[in-house]
Amino acid sequence: MRADERWGGDGSTIPALVRTATERYADTEAVVDGRTRVTYAELGARVERAAAACMASGVRPGDRVAVWAPNSLDWMVAALGAVTAGAVLVPLNTRFKGTEAADVLGRSGARLLFVTGTFLGTSYVASLRRAAASSPEGLPSLRKVVVLSDDAPPDYQTWKDFLASGEGVGTAEVRARAADLPGDALSDVTFTSGTTGRPKGAMTTHAQTLRAYDIWCGLAGLRQADRYLIVNPFFHTFGYKAGVLACLMRGATMIPQPVFNVDTVLANIAAEHVTVLPGPPTLLQSLLDHPARTAHDLSSLRLMVTGAAVVPLRLVERLRAELGVSTVLTAYGLSEATGIVTMCRQGDAPSVIAATSGRPIPGTEVKVVNPQGAALAPGERGEILVRGFNVMRGYYEDQQATAEVLTPDGWLHTGDVGVLDPTGNLRITDRIKDMYIVGGFNAYPAEIEQILCLHPDVTEAAVTGTPDRRLGEVGKAYVVRRAGSTLTGDDLIAWARREMANYKVPRAVEFVRALPRNASGKVVKGELRGWRG
Repeated sequence: MRADERWGGDGSTIPALVRTATERYADTEAVVDGRTRVTYAELGARVERAAAACMASGVRPGDRVAVWAPNSLDWMVAALGAVTAGAVLVPLNTRFKGTEAADVLGRSGARLLFVTGTFLGTSYVASLRRAAASSPEGLPSLRKVVVLSDDAPPDYQTWKDFLASGEGVGTAEVRARAADLPGDALSDVTFTSGTTGRPKGAMTTHAQTLRAYDIWCGLAGLRQADRYLIVNPFFHTFGYKAGVLACLMRGATMIPQPVFNVDTVLANIAAEHVTVLPGPPTLLQSLLDHPARTAHDLSSLRLMVTGAAVVPLRLVERLRAELGVSTVLTAYGLSEATGIVTMCRQGDAPSVIAATSGRPIPGTEVKVVNPQGAALAPGERGEILVRGFNVMRGYYEDQQATAEVLTPDGWLHTGDVGVLDPTGNLRITDRIKDMYIVGGFNAYPAEIEQILCLHPDVTEAAVTGTPDRRLGEVGKAYVVRRAGSTLTGDDLIAWARREMANYKVPRAVEFVRALPRNASGKVVKGELRGWRG
Protein backbone atom coordinates (compact mmCIF):
# COMPACT_ATOMS: atom_id res chain seq x y z
CA MET A 1 0.00 0.00 0.00
CA ARG A 2 1.38 3.41 -0.98
CA ALA A 3 1.71 6.09 1.70
CA ASP A 4 -0.73 8.36 -0.13
CA GLU A 5 -3.33 5.57 -0.01
CA ARG A 6 -2.68 4.97 3.67
CA TRP A 7 -3.18 8.61 4.60
CA GLY A 8 -5.69 9.56 1.91
CA GLY A 9 -8.69 7.59 3.14
CA ASP A 10 -11.65 8.83 5.15
CA GLY A 11 -10.50 6.80 8.16
CA SER A 12 -7.14 8.57 8.45
CA THR A 13 -6.59 10.43 11.72
CA ILE A 14 -3.72 12.35 13.27
CA PRO A 15 -3.62 10.09 16.38
CA ALA A 16 -3.22 7.09 14.05
CA LEU A 17 -0.38 8.93 12.30
CA VAL A 18 1.39 9.58 15.62
CA ARG A 19 1.04 5.93 16.64
CA THR A 20 2.29 4.67 13.26
CA ALA A 21 5.27 7.06 13.29
CA THR A 22 6.13 5.99 16.86
CA GLU A 23 6.27 2.35 15.83
CA ARG A 24 7.80 2.73 12.37
CA TYR A 25 10.54 5.22 13.29
CA ALA A 26 10.96 4.32 16.97
CA ASP A 27 14.73 4.82 17.24
CA THR A 28 14.95 7.75 14.80
CA GLU A 29 15.61 11.16 16.32
CA ALA A 30 12.25 12.94 16.20
CA VAL A 31 12.84 16.35 17.78
CA VAL A 32 15.84 18.50 18.62
CA ASP A 33 14.75 21.40 20.85
CA GLY A 34 17.79 23.13 22.30
CA ARG A 35 19.57 20.56 24.45
CA THR A 36 16.57 18.23 24.46
CA ARG A 37 16.63 15.36 21.98
CA VAL A 38 13.88 12.76 21.77
CA THR A 39 13.31 9.74 19.54
CA TYR A 40 10.01 8.94 17.87
CA ALA A 41 9.34 6.32 20.55
CA GLU A 42 9.90 8.94 23.26
CA LEU A 43 7.77 11.50 21.41
CA GLY A 44 4.91 9.01 21.15
CA ALA A 45 5.10 8.28 24.88
CA ARG A 46 5.00 12.01 25.69
CA VAL A 47 2.01 12.55 23.43
CA GLU A 48 0.07 9.70 25.05
CA ARG A 49 0.87 11.10 28.50
CA ALA A 50 -0.44 14.53 27.44
CA ALA A 51 -3.56 12.88 25.99
CA ALA A 52 -4.15 11.08 29.29
CA ALA A 53 -3.90 14.40 31.15
CA CYS A 54 -6.38 15.99 28.74
CA MET A 55 -8.83 13.15 29.34
CA ALA A 56 -8.35 13.43 33.12
CA SER A 57 -9.10 17.15 32.80
CA GLY A 58 -12.46 16.38 31.22
CA VAL A 59 -11.64 16.97 27.55
CA ARG A 60 -14.20 15.18 25.40
CA PRO A 61 -14.14 14.41 21.67
CA GLY A 62 -15.00 17.58 19.75
CA ASP A 63 -13.96 19.97 22.56
CA ARG A 64 -11.76 22.81 21.40
CA VAL A 65 -8.28 23.01 22.92
CA ALA A 66 -6.07 26.03 22.20
CA VAL A 67 -2.29 26.44 22.18
CA TRP A 68 -0.79 29.93 22.50
CA ALA A 69 2.96 29.46 22.43
CA PRO A 70 6.00 29.60 20.13
CA ASN A 71 7.48 26.60 18.31
CA SER A 72 8.79 24.02 20.75
CA LEU A 73 8.69 20.36 21.69
CA ASP A 74 6.11 21.17 24.38
CA TRP A 75 3.86 22.81 21.74
CA MET A 76 3.95 19.61 19.70
CA VAL A 77 3.27 17.36 22.68
CA ALA A 78 0.42 19.53 23.99
CA ALA A 79 -1.24 19.88 20.58
CA LEU A 80 -0.85 16.25 19.51
CA GLY A 81 -1.89 15.09 22.98
CA ALA A 82 -5.09 17.13 22.82
CA VAL A 83 -5.90 15.85 19.32
CA THR A 84 -5.20 12.27 20.44
CA ALA A 85 -7.79 12.80 23.18
CA GLY A 86 -10.27 13.71 20.43
CA ALA A 87 -10.06 17.47 20.79
CA VAL A 88 -10.16 20.03 17.98
CA LEU A 89 -6.95 22.05 17.96
CA VAL A 90 -7.16 25.87 17.94
CA PRO A 91 -3.66 27.31 17.40
CA LEU A 92 -3.33 30.94 18.53
CA ASN A 93 -1.10 33.48 16.80
CA THR A 94 1.86 34.39 19.00
CA ARG A 95 1.59 37.97 17.76
CA PHE A 96 -1.88 38.30 19.30
CA LYS A 97 -2.36 40.71 22.16
CA GLY A 98 -4.37 39.51 25.13
CA THR A 99 -7.65 40.94 23.84
CA GLU A 100 -7.14 39.25 20.44
CA ALA A 101 -6.35 35.91 22.06
CA ALA A 102 -9.37 36.23 24.35
CA ASP A 103 -11.58 36.98 21.35
CA VAL A 104 -10.53 33.78 19.55
CA LEU A 105 -10.76 31.73 22.77
CA GLY A 106 -14.26 33.06 23.35
CA ARG A 107 -15.51 32.57 19.80
CA SER A 108 -14.04 29.06 19.50
CA GLY A 109 -15.42 28.01 22.90
CA ALA A 110 -12.03 26.60 23.89
CA ARG A 111 -12.25 24.45 27.01
CA LEU A 112 -8.51 24.14 27.69
CA LEU A 113 -5.60 26.45 26.88
CA PHE A 114 -1.90 25.72 26.81
CA VAL A 115 0.02 29.00 27.05
CA THR A 116 3.68 29.97 27.20
CA GLY A 117 4.91 31.88 30.21
CA THR A 118 7.04 34.74 28.86
CA PHE A 119 8.02 35.08 25.21
CA LEU A 120 9.96 37.97 23.63
CA GLY A 121 9.69 39.92 26.87
CA THR A 122 5.91 39.62 27.12
CA SER A 123 4.05 37.71 29.83
CA TYR A 124 1.32 35.93 27.93
CA VAL A 125 -0.25 34.82 31.20
CA ALA A 126 -0.54 38.40 32.50
CA SER A 127 -1.81 39.59 29.12
CA LEU A 128 -4.53 36.92 29.08
CA ARG A 129 -5.58 37.61 32.66
CA ARG A 130 -5.96 41.33 31.97
CA ALA A 131 -7.99 40.70 28.83
CA ALA A 132 -10.28 38.18 30.53
CA ALA A 133 -10.81 40.47 33.53
CA SER A 134 -11.73 43.46 31.34
CA SER A 135 -14.23 41.50 29.23
CA PRO A 136 -17.87 41.71 30.43
CA GLU A 137 -18.48 38.12 29.35
CA GLY A 138 -15.12 36.75 30.47
CA LEU A 139 -14.24 33.31 29.09
CA PRO A 140 -16.99 31.04 30.45
CA SER A 141 -16.04 28.04 28.28
CA LEU A 142 -12.39 28.05 29.38
CA ARG A 143 -12.16 25.54 32.22
CA LYS A 144 -8.40 25.21 32.58
CA VAL A 145 -5.21 27.08 31.65
CA VAL A 146 -1.92 25.20 31.61
CA VAL A 147 1.32 27.22 31.56
CA LEU A 148 4.11 25.54 29.58
CA SER A 149 6.69 26.29 32.27
CA ASP A 150 7.54 25.45 35.89
CA ASP A 151 5.69 28.49 37.28
CA ALA A 152 1.99 29.37 37.14
CA PRO A 153 -0.45 31.59 39.07
CA PRO A 154 -2.50 29.77 41.74
CA ASP A 155 -5.58 29.42 39.49
CA TYR A 156 -3.53 28.06 36.56
CA GLN A 157 -1.59 24.80 36.32
CA THR A 158 2.04 24.13 35.49
CA TRP A 159 2.90 21.81 32.61
CA LYS A 160 4.49 19.33 35.03
CA ASP A 161 1.47 19.20 37.31
CA PHE A 162 -0.88 18.91 34.34
CA LEU A 163 0.98 15.88 32.99
CA ALA A 164 1.01 14.30 36.45
CA SER A 165 -2.77 14.68 36.67
CA GLY A 166 -3.21 12.09 33.93
CA GLU A 167 -1.45 9.24 35.70
CA GLY A 168 -4.78 7.59 36.53
CA VAL A 169 -5.66 7.24 32.84
CA GLY A 170 -4.11 4.14 31.29
CA THR A 171 -2.51 3.71 27.89
CA ALA A 172 -5.28 1.35 26.79
CA GLU A 173 -7.90 3.99 27.57
CA VAL A 174 -5.98 6.65 25.62
CA ARG A 175 -5.58 4.38 22.60
CA ALA A 176 -9.24 3.38 22.70
CA ARG A 177 -10.27 7.06 22.66
CA ALA A 178 -7.96 7.71 19.69
CA ALA A 179 -9.19 4.63 17.81
CA ASP A 180 -12.82 5.80 18.08
CA LEU A 181 -12.03 9.05 16.27
CA PRO A 182 -13.34 9.08 12.67
CA GLY A 183 -11.39 10.60 9.81
CA ASP A 184 -14.18 13.06 9.02
CA ALA A 185 -14.02 14.58 12.52
CA LEU A 186 -12.65 18.10 12.79
CA SER A 187 -8.92 18.13 13.50
CA ASP A 188 -8.44 21.88 13.85
CA VAL A 189 -9.98 25.31 13.61
CA THR A 190 -7.25 27.55 12.23
CA PHE A 191 -7.98 31.26 12.49
CA THR A 192 -6.85 33.34 9.53
CA SER A 193 -4.05 35.85 9.97
CA GLY A 194 -6.45 38.78 9.93
CA THR A 195 -4.54 40.93 7.42
CA THR A 196 -7.85 41.96 5.82
CA GLY A 197 -10.18 41.97 8.82
CA ARG A 198 -11.26 40.03 11.89
CA PRO A 199 -9.76 36.51 11.94
CA LYS A 200 -12.14 33.68 11.00
CA GLY A 201 -11.76 30.03 11.97
CA ALA A 202 -11.32 27.66 9.03
CA MET A 203 -12.53 24.13 9.91
CA THR A 204 -10.68 21.12 8.48
CA THR A 205 -10.82 17.40 9.20
CA HIS A 206 -8.25 14.74 9.94
CA ALA A 207 -8.67 13.02 6.58
CA GLN A 208 -8.41 16.28 4.62
CA THR A 209 -5.26 17.29 6.43
CA LEU A 210 -3.48 13.96 6.08
CA ARG A 211 -4.36 13.53 2.43
CA ALA A 212 -3.11 17.04 1.62
CA TYR A 213 0.22 16.71 3.40
CA ASP A 214 0.95 13.23 2.20
CA ILE A 215 0.69 14.76 -1.28
CA TRP A 216 2.95 17.63 -0.12
CA CYS A 217 5.55 15.14 1.14
CA GLY A 218 5.51 13.30 -2.17
CA LEU A 219 5.83 16.42 -4.31
CA ALA A 220 8.55 17.94 -2.12
CA GLY A 221 10.44 14.65 -1.77
CA LEU A 222 10.61 14.69 2.05
CA ARG A 223 12.29 11.55 3.41
CA GLN A 224 13.34 9.84 6.61
CA ALA A 225 16.95 11.02 6.57
CA ASP A 226 15.88 14.67 6.41
CA ARG A 227 16.52 17.16 9.19
CA TYR A 228 13.86 19.84 8.98
CA LEU A 229 14.33 23.29 10.52
CA ILE A 230 10.80 24.53 11.26
CA VAL A 231 10.87 28.32 11.42
CA ASN A 232 7.33 28.77 10.11
CA PRO A 233 5.19 29.25 13.24
CA PHE A 234 3.20 26.24 14.39
CA PHE A 235 0.04 28.34 14.72
CA HIS A 236 0.16 28.72 10.94
CA THR A 237 -1.04 25.89 8.71
CA PHE A 238 2.33 25.61 7.00
CA GLY A 239 4.33 25.32 10.24
CA TYR A 240 2.12 22.69 11.85
CA LYS A 241 0.93 20.67 8.86
CA ALA A 242 3.77 20.96 6.32
CA GLY A 243 6.15 20.86 9.28
CA VAL A 244 5.14 18.63 12.21
CA LEU A 245 2.63 16.38 10.45
CA ALA A 246 4.77 16.01 7.31
CA CYS A 247 7.77 14.95 9.41
CA LEU A 248 5.62 12.40 11.26
CA MET A 249 4.58 10.94 7.90
CA ARG A 250 8.15 10.45 6.70
CA GLY A 251 10.10 10.07 9.94
CA ALA A 252 12.14 13.24 9.43
CA THR A 253 13.81 15.00 12.35
CA MET A 254 12.11 18.21 13.52
CA ILE A 255 14.16 21.18 14.73
CA PRO A 256 11.70 23.83 15.93
CA GLN A 257 12.88 27.44 16.07
CA PRO A 258 10.65 29.73 18.17
CA VAL A 259 11.35 33.00 16.38
CA PHE A 260 12.94 33.96 13.08
CA ASN A 261 16.50 35.16 13.57
CA VAL A 262 18.97 34.81 10.71
CA ASP A 263 21.97 34.21 12.97
CA THR A 264 20.10 31.39 14.74
CA VAL A 265 18.99 29.89 11.43
CA LEU A 266 22.57 29.86 10.15
CA ALA A 267 23.84 28.32 13.38
CA ASN A 268 21.12 25.65 13.38
CA ILE A 269 21.74 24.68 9.77
CA ALA A 270 25.45 24.22 10.39
CA ALA A 271 25.21 22.51 13.80
CA GLU A 272 22.30 20.17 12.99
CA HIS A 273 23.14 19.52 9.32
CA VAL A 274 19.71 20.80 8.29
CA THR A 275 18.55 19.49 4.90
CA VAL A 276 15.06 21.04 4.65
CA LEU A 277 14.21 24.72 5.18
CA PRO A 278 10.81 25.94 3.97
CA GLY A 279 9.89 29.55 4.61
CA PRO A 280 8.58 32.79 3.16
CA PRO A 281 10.73 34.65 0.62
CA THR A 282 11.78 37.24 3.20
CA LEU A 283 13.41 34.49 5.30
CA LEU A 284 15.32 33.02 2.39
CA GLN A 285 16.32 36.46 1.13
CA SER A 286 17.68 37.38 4.58
CA LEU A 287 19.67 34.17 4.63
CA LEU A 288 21.28 34.92 1.27
CA ASP A 289 22.11 38.52 2.16
CA HIS A 290 23.49 37.91 5.67
CA PRO A 291 27.10 39.16 5.89
CA ALA A 292 28.18 36.13 7.95
CA ARG A 293 26.61 33.53 5.66
CA THR A 294 29.92 32.29 4.24
CA ALA A 295 31.24 31.64 7.75
CA HIS A 296 28.72 28.79 8.18
CA ASP A 297 28.65 25.41 6.48
CA LEU A 298 25.29 25.31 4.69
CA SER A 299 26.19 22.47 2.33
CA SER A 300 23.67 20.07 3.91
CA LEU A 301 20.70 22.05 2.55
CA ARG A 302 18.93 20.21 -0.25
CA LEU A 303 15.24 21.29 -0.18
CA MET A 304 13.55 24.67 0.13
CA VAL A 305 9.87 25.42 -0.41
CA THR A 306 8.57 28.95 -0.52
CA GLY A 307 5.49 30.83 -1.62
CA ALA A 308 3.78 34.19 -1.34
CA ALA A 309 2.01 36.74 -3.50
CA VAL A 310 5.44 37.86 -4.64
CA VAL A 311 8.42 35.54 -4.99
CA PRO A 312 11.29 37.61 -6.42
CA LEU A 313 12.35 36.20 -9.75
CA ARG A 314 16.01 36.19 -8.74
CA LEU A 315 15.47 34.31 -5.49
CA VAL A 316 15.26 30.79 -6.92
CA GLU A 317 18.36 31.24 -9.06
CA ARG A 318 20.35 32.63 -6.11
CA LEU A 319 19.35 29.73 -3.83
CA ARG A 320 20.51 27.26 -6.46
CA ALA A 321 23.69 29.08 -7.48
CA GLU A 322 24.92 30.50 -4.17
CA LEU A 323 23.77 27.82 -1.70
CA GLY A 324 23.80 24.82 -4.01
CA VAL A 325 20.25 23.81 -3.02
CA SER A 326 19.24 21.05 -5.44
CA THR A 327 15.47 21.37 -5.00
CA VAL A 328 13.71 24.74 -4.74
CA LEU A 329 9.94 24.69 -5.10
CA THR A 330 7.19 27.28 -4.91
CA ALA A 331 3.65 26.63 -3.74
CA TYR A 332 0.38 28.41 -3.00
CA GLY A 333 -2.18 27.76 -0.31
CA LEU A 334 -4.48 29.30 2.26
CA SER A 335 -6.01 28.18 5.55
CA GLU A 336 -9.41 27.80 3.90
CA ALA A 337 -7.93 25.10 1.61
CA THR A 338 -5.95 23.15 4.23
CA GLY A 339 -2.92 25.29 3.45
CA ILE A 340 -2.12 23.89 0.00
CA VAL A 341 -3.67 24.41 -3.45
CA THR A 342 -0.87 24.37 -6.03
CA MET A 343 2.76 23.32 -6.03
CA CYS A 344 5.61 23.05 -8.47
CA ARG A 345 6.98 19.61 -9.27
CA GLN A 346 10.56 18.43 -9.05
CA GLY A 347 12.01 18.68 -12.53
CA ASP A 348 10.04 21.81 -13.44
CA ALA A 349 12.07 24.36 -15.37
CA PRO A 350 13.66 27.08 -13.20
CA SER A 351 11.55 29.68 -15.05
CA VAL A 352 8.35 27.87 -13.97
CA ILE A 353 9.50 27.58 -10.35
CA ALA A 354 10.57 31.23 -10.21
CA ALA A 355 7.54 32.73 -11.92
CA THR A 356 4.62 30.54 -10.77
CA SER A 357 3.25 28.63 -7.79
CA GLY A 358 2.90 25.44 -9.79
CA ARG A 359 -0.11 23.35 -10.73
CA PRO A 360 -3.08 22.16 -8.66
CA ILE A 361 -2.33 19.23 -6.39
CA PRO A 362 -4.14 15.96 -7.19
CA GLY A 363 -7.81 16.07 -6.24
CA THR A 364 -8.02 19.84 -6.59
CA GLU A 365 -9.43 22.11 -9.30
CA VAL A 366 -8.44 25.74 -9.86
CA LYS A 367 -10.06 28.30 -12.11
CA VAL A 368 -9.74 32.05 -12.61
CA VAL A 369 -12.96 34.05 -12.98
CA ASN A 370 -14.09 37.58 -13.78
CA PRO A 371 -16.25 39.66 -11.37
CA GLN A 372 -19.38 38.03 -12.83
CA GLY A 373 -18.06 34.54 -12.06
CA ALA A 374 -17.32 33.48 -15.64
CA ALA A 375 -14.19 31.40 -16.17
CA LEU A 376 -11.35 33.23 -17.92
CA ALA A 377 -8.98 31.87 -20.53
CA PRO A 378 -5.29 31.19 -19.78
CA GLY A 379 -3.37 34.44 -19.56
CA GLU A 380 -6.34 36.47 -18.29
CA ARG A 381 -6.24 37.84 -14.76
CA GLY A 382 -9.08 37.33 -12.29
CA GLU A 383 -10.04 35.89 -8.90
CA ILE A 384 -8.75 32.42 -8.07
CA LEU A 385 -11.39 29.81 -7.15
CA VAL A 386 -10.57 26.38 -5.71
CA ARG A 387 -12.61 23.18 -5.43
CA GLY A 388 -11.55 19.82 -4.04
CA PHE A 389 -11.04 17.59 -1.02
CA ASN A 390 -8.86 20.23 0.63
CA VAL A 391 -11.50 22.99 0.87
CA MET A 392 -12.55 23.74 4.44
CA ARG A 393 -15.88 22.67 5.92
CA GLY A 394 -16.61 26.35 6.56
CA TYR A 395 -15.84 29.05 9.09
CA TYR A 396 -16.49 28.06 12.69
CA GLU A 397 -19.96 29.23 13.77
CA ASP A 398 -20.07 31.88 11.04
CA GLN A 399 -22.58 30.86 8.39
CA GLN A 400 -22.69 34.29 6.80
CA ALA A 401 -18.92 34.48 6.24
CA THR A 402 -18.96 30.89 4.97
CA ALA A 403 -21.70 31.67 2.45
CA GLU A 404 -19.68 34.63 1.17
CA VAL A 405 -16.73 32.45 0.13
CA LEU A 406 -18.18 28.98 -0.58
CA THR A 407 -20.52 28.44 -3.51
CA PRO A 408 -23.28 25.79 -3.39
CA ASP A 409 -21.29 23.61 -5.81
CA GLY A 410 -18.15 23.69 -3.67
CA TRP A 411 -15.98 26.45 -5.16
CA LEU A 412 -13.98 28.50 -2.67
CA HIS A 413 -13.47 32.21 -3.43
CA THR A 414 -9.89 32.82 -2.32
CA GLY A 415 -9.85 36.61 -2.65
CA ASP A 416 -6.53 36.23 -4.47
CA VAL A 417 -5.93 37.45 -8.00
CA GLY A 418 -4.02 35.25 -10.41
CA VAL A 419 -3.36 34.02 -13.94
CA LEU A 420 -3.22 30.45 -15.25
CA ASP A 421 -0.81 29.64 -18.06
CA PRO A 422 -1.74 27.19 -20.86
CA THR A 423 -0.21 24.25 -18.94
CA GLY A 424 -2.10 24.99 -15.72
CA ASN A 425 0.61 26.73 -13.71
CA LEU A 426 -0.78 29.45 -11.46
CA ARG A 427 0.81 32.87 -10.99
CA ILE A 428 -0.47 34.85 -8.00
CA THR A 429 -0.63 38.54 -8.79
CA ASP A 430 -2.39 40.09 -5.81
CA ARG A 431 -5.17 40.26 -3.27
CA ILE A 432 -8.47 41.66 -4.57
CA LYS A 433 -8.63 44.02 -1.60
CA ASP A 434 -5.14 45.39 -2.36
CA MET A 435 -5.96 46.33 -5.95
CA TYR A 436 -6.50 50.03 -6.69
CA ILE A 437 -7.63 51.92 -9.80
CA VAL A 438 -5.52 54.59 -11.45
CA GLY A 439 -7.46 56.65 -13.97
CA GLY A 440 -9.64 53.67 -14.84
CA PHE A 441 -6.80 51.11 -14.99
CA ASN A 442 -6.55 48.29 -12.44
CA ALA A 443 -3.22 48.44 -10.64
CA TYR A 444 -2.01 45.29 -8.88
CA PRO A 445 0.52 46.07 -6.12
CA ALA A 446 2.22 42.66 -6.18
CA GLU A 447 3.05 43.03 -9.86
CA ILE A 448 4.52 46.50 -9.26
CA GLU A 449 6.42 45.29 -6.19
CA GLN A 450 7.98 42.48 -8.18
CA ILE A 451 9.29 44.92 -10.77
CA LEU A 452 10.59 47.35 -8.14
CA CYS A 453 12.54 44.50 -6.52
CA LEU A 454 14.45 44.08 -9.78
CA HIS A 455 16.23 47.38 -9.06
CA PRO A 456 19.71 46.48 -7.76
CA ASP A 457 19.37 48.80 -4.75
CA VAL A 458 15.93 47.56 -3.63
CA THR A 459 15.73 44.71 -1.12
CA GLU A 460 11.98 44.78 -0.47
CA ALA A 461 9.02 46.85 -1.59
CA ALA A 462 5.34 47.18 -0.76
CA VAL A 463 2.87 49.30 -2.72
CA THR A 464 -0.50 50.70 -1.64
CA GLY A 465 -3.05 52.94 -3.29
CA THR A 466 -3.48 56.49 -2.04
CA PRO A 467 -6.18 59.05 -2.98
CA ASP A 468 -5.45 61.38 -5.90
CA ARG A 469 -7.67 64.27 -7.00
CA ARG A 470 -7.08 63.77 -10.71
CA LEU A 471 -6.66 59.99 -11.11
CA GLY A 472 -8.73 58.72 -8.20
CA GLU A 473 -5.87 56.71 -6.75
CA VAL A 474 -2.14 56.43 -7.35
CA GLY A 475 0.53 54.13 -5.97
CA LYS A 476 2.83 54.79 -3.05
CA ALA A 477 5.86 52.55 -2.58
CA TYR A 478 7.43 51.66 0.77
CA VAL A 479 10.96 50.52 0.00
CA VAL A 480 13.80 48.88 1.92
CA ARG A 481 17.14 49.88 0.37
CA ARG A 482 20.18 47.69 0.25
CA ALA A 483 22.78 48.55 2.89
CA GLY A 484 24.92 51.49 1.84
CA SER A 485 22.64 52.54 -1.01
CA THR A 486 22.04 56.24 -1.71
CA LEU A 487 19.03 55.60 -3.94
CA THR A 488 16.49 58.45 -3.82
CA GLY A 489 12.76 58.37 -4.40
CA ASP A 490 13.12 60.42 -7.58
CA ASP A 491 15.77 57.99 -8.83
CA LEU A 492 13.50 55.01 -8.27
CA ILE A 493 10.47 56.68 -9.85
CA ALA A 494 12.53 57.61 -12.92
CA TRP A 495 13.77 54.03 -13.17
CA ALA A 496 10.20 52.69 -12.78
CA ARG A 497 8.98 54.86 -15.67
CA ARG A 498 11.39 52.96 -17.92
CA GLU A 499 10.28 49.56 -16.65
CA MET A 500 6.47 49.68 -16.40
CA ALA A 501 3.36 51.36 -17.79
CA ASN A 502 2.87 54.89 -16.54
CA TYR A 503 -0.29 54.14 -14.53
CA LYS A 504 1.66 51.50 -12.54
CA VAL A 505 4.50 53.85 -11.60
CA PRO A 506 4.32 54.87 -7.91
CA ARG A 507 3.94 58.61 -7.49
CA ALA A 508 5.62 58.62 -4.07
CA VAL A 509 8.38 56.57 -2.43
CA GLU A 510 9.07 56.25 1.27
CA PHE A 511 12.19 54.44 2.44
CA VAL A 512 11.76 52.33 5.56
CA ARG A 513 14.03 50.13 7.67
CA ALA A 514 11.71 47.12 7.37
CA LEU A 515 8.20 46.28 6.25
CA PRO A 516 5.60 45.42 8.90
CA ARG A 517 4.85 41.71 8.71
CA ASN A 518 2.73 39.28 10.65
CA ALA A 519 4.27 36.12 12.09
CA SER A 520 3.55 34.27 8.85
CA GLY A 521 5.80 36.63 6.91
CA LYS A 522 3.01 38.46 5.09
CA VAL A 523 3.20 42.25 4.75
CA VAL A 524 0.28 43.77 6.66
CA LYS A 525 -0.93 46.37 4.16
CA GLY A 526 -3.50 47.82 6.56
CA GLU A 527 -0.78 48.51 9.11
CA LEU A 528 1.53 49.87 6.41
CA ARG A 529 -0.83 52.71 5.47
CA GLY A 530 0.06 55.65 7.66
CA TRP A 531 2.89 53.66 9.28
CA ARG A 532 6.44 54.87 9.47
CA GLY A 533 9.20 52.23 9.55
